[in-house]
Amino acid sequence: MEKMSRVTTALSGSALTGRTMHCHLDAPANAISVCRDAAQVVVAGRSIFKIYAIEEEQFVEKLNLRVGRKPSLNLSCADVVWHQMDENLLATAATNGVVVTWNLGRPSRNKQDQLFTEHKRTVNKVCFHPTEAHVLLSGSQDGFMKCFDLRRKDSVSTFSGQSESVRDVQFSIRDYFTFASTFENGNVQLWDIRRPDRCERMFTAHNGPVFCCDWHPEDRCGGWLATGGRDKMVKVWDMTTHRAKEIHCVQTIASVARVKWRPECRHHLATCSMMVDHNIYVWDVRRPFVPAAMFEEHRDVTTGIAWRHPHEPSFLLSGSKDSTLCQHLFRDASQPVERANPEGLCYGLFGDLAFAVKESLVAAESGRKPYAGDRRYPILFKRKLDPAEPFSGLASSALSVFETESGGGGMNWFVDTAERYALAGRPLAELCDHNAKVARELGRNQVAQTWTMLRIIYCSPGLVSSANLNHSVGKGSSCGLPLMNSFNLKDMGAGLGSETRLDRSKGDTRSDTALLDSSATLITNEDNEETEGSDVPADYLLGDVEGEEEELYPLDTEHVHPEEPEYVLPQEAFPLRHEIVDTPSGPEHLQDKADSPHVSGNEADTASLAPVDSSSSLLSVSHALYDSRLPPDFFSVLVRDMLHFYAEQGDVQMAVSVLIVLGERVRKDIDEQTQEHWYTSYIDLLQRFCLWNVSNEVVKLSTSRAVSCLNQASTTLHVNCSHCKRPMSSRGWVCDRVAVMVAIFSTS
Repeated sequence: MEKMSRVTTALSGSALTGRTMHCHLDAPANAISVCRDAAQVVVAGRSIFKIYAIEEEQFVEKLNLRVGRKPSLNLSCADVVWHQMDENLLATAATNGVVVTWNLGRPSRNKQDQLFTEHKRTVNKVCFHPTEAHVLLSGSQDGFMKCFDLRRKDSVSTFSGQSESVRDVQFSIRDYFTFASTFENGNVQLWDIRRPDRCERMFTAHNGPVFCCDWHPEDRCGGWLATGGRDKMVKVWDMTTHRAKEIHCVQTIASVARVKWRPECRHHLATCSMMVDHNIYVWDVRRPFVPAAMFEEHRDVTTGIAWRHPHEPSFLLSGSKDSTLCQHLFRDASQPVERANPEGLCYGLFGDLAFAVKESLVAAESGRKPYAGDRRYPILFKRKLDPAEPFSGLASSALSVFETESGGGGMNWFVDTAERYALAGRPLAELCDHNAKVARELGRNQVAQTWTMLRIIYCSPGLVSSANLNHSVGKGSSCGLPLMNSFNLKDMGAGLGSETRLDRSKGDTRSDTALLDSSATLITNEDNEETEGSDVPADYLLGDVEGEEEELYPLDTEHVHPEEPEYVLPQEAFPLRHEIVDTPSGPEHLQDKADSPHVSGNEADTASLAPVDSSSSLLSVSHALYDSRLPPDFFSVLVRDMLHFYAEQGDVQMAVSVLIVLGERVRKDIDEQTQEHWYTSYIDLLQRFCLWNVSNEVVKLSTSRAVSCLNQASTTLHVNCSHCKRPMSSRGWVCDRVAVMVAIFSTS
């Protein structure tokens, strides 16, 4: 829906009137240009080349320059420019490499005037000299720029940018002989039209192709050059200094295809994108992240923008791939700053919290003190506002900073951990033990426990020390499985028969050996005393016993109760009838009783089985029949979630340290991009605290290519001669000039 607001502006006796309006074109437009009286606009594209009159209510087609029976590639335009001194003179850049001039004053239908066919590839840009009527400049995809005198048939100068493609050329408004050119390699060059052999100045402006440039129209800012590139940035350069100085940088959301300074507004410029984003933005370069105005009329990529008059900032014309020509009224533009969120939250490096919110939402507090800066290091930097700036009333926030206590908000733990952690050069078990000890000494008990758990999961059970298991395994254990090779026979006698009857009644066949539960914590120590602190009953092994099975497990088949109640073992499995005392060795004491597994009477009161060889023992446990530990891969999901937990909590140090220590055991379960993010975040923190050696070690130990290459960047050393102050040659450390002088002096 068209907006009905109108603007009338008086310009040197004439008035500009109009509103926001648009018209449909026959084909997509590639470029537009406005005549000097702001009454007409020319639209050019691959299939369109027309002139429209700009009236108060609408666009009216005046002239179609595509004439002839056969379509010609000379009419396929990539750019068009209208001379600002001669209202009848146009120039177009054709996609076939031809530069064409048009004379609208010719009486015939065909207005074509001259053809210049010196370029070998597509001409991307044409530009008339602002004060010289016969000088035309072109830039082509072939890497050359050519200057034409319209009174001659050939070019008068050729400029080689030593690059593949020239994307834009613009004559300086301030300097008569200077023009700027932009290239796909990111460079900007300044040339003097009188010296085509070399450029006057060259600098790298963008990271990637530079698609456009525009000189500031005002005299006081005549040395400002705005450039836009594929890196989504618009940069403003001060070219009046000895070296190009970047004074402003605007961050957009898409590649910048066109940039035009706004008339009568020193800090405003308009931009449009060559892909993705269809809107036109007007930026105040002093506020680089929020546009001052936005036009949203187009539904496809905007290909050309032009301010209607050099002294009128209210009207902006645009052409688009959606085959529309629009006139935008500045007062009808939306202002994104009105929809900007004035609230923000950020944590500082030392745990302080900065919170910005609308001033109307901040309750007045009598004891509230203004934030005067951090007492340790600067948390944030706030630029002093200029009272003349237009931003003060648009969106404002009140900033509050909540500082942590000086004793509890330090980062000494981070530095100490980084310096003391061991990440490589030792076995995995030692690395986990060392890092757990470091974390425990620094009061980080959760981290210490995590290292201990990783030690248990990924290391051999025989290497787990009792000190690190922390009540999980009792003292005296030398491996992850409690092996019981010493029992009190008297304790076993009471329950053995019942257990036999219970198993036989259920139809189970008792084998010579049984499995040992890995969760059992009933372990005998060196004094054959039961280990305390266990609530889980242990299973006992019956094996390596001489004699027949029926002798070991006598069963009275005549008095079997069909429904015998289920037998429940007590907490200690077998009740103790008296304290265990040391007795003589088992083999001599039980020599006469070897033919029977049962011991009764007074002999049972003193008999005990000591650790002996399995061939002569009645009841013994020689070794675990299988390793009942779960494989480390079973915990891979748990370890992965643990790393994500630490990273989300902000402890990226723990996440990276575990990644390095465990290596391929866990790295395969985390995607490469996440690992790279963790590495770069941790390295950035280390460098902030000037932990350069630790940072270098982390880079060396990382397996991410993007991180490893940080230590592979080359360093260039420039050496000048101490005598003549000239750069040294690459052939050695001896200056050629000084060497010649020394030779001359020595011969004289």
